[in-house]
Amino acid sequence: MDFIVNNWFLIMALVAVLGVSIFAVLKFLKLPTNEQLSKVKEWLVFACMEAEKELGGKTGQLKLRMVYDMFLTKFGWLAKIITFEKFSTLVDEALLRFKEMLKSNKAVKNIVEGK
Repeated sequence: MDFIVNNWFLIMALVAVLGVSIFAVLKFLKLPTNEQLSKVKEWLVFACMEAEKELGGKTGQLKLRMVYDMFLTKFGWLAKIITFEKFSTLVDEALLRFKEMLKSNKAVKNIVEGK
């Protein structure tokens, strides 16, 4: 018992370091895997289509905000991990895929145009 009383500050420091280490490991383990990111990228294509359908052309920043709001609702846990800049990059990639879909798939083009 004397050991604990005499070294309580060292014990508390050790517990604090251990707690921070466990937190860091758990945060690392929660990072998205490649499979999770591919699913998010697929969903982003859908979200870009919905934003384009609702807001139309020449509204880039509004569409980005709409997609981000949808993303926060769907993937709130992931929004805490990635930055907005990384999200914007993912949206740019999704937009490229979406534009390819518009050129090659008339059904998608009809959906966006409301036909």
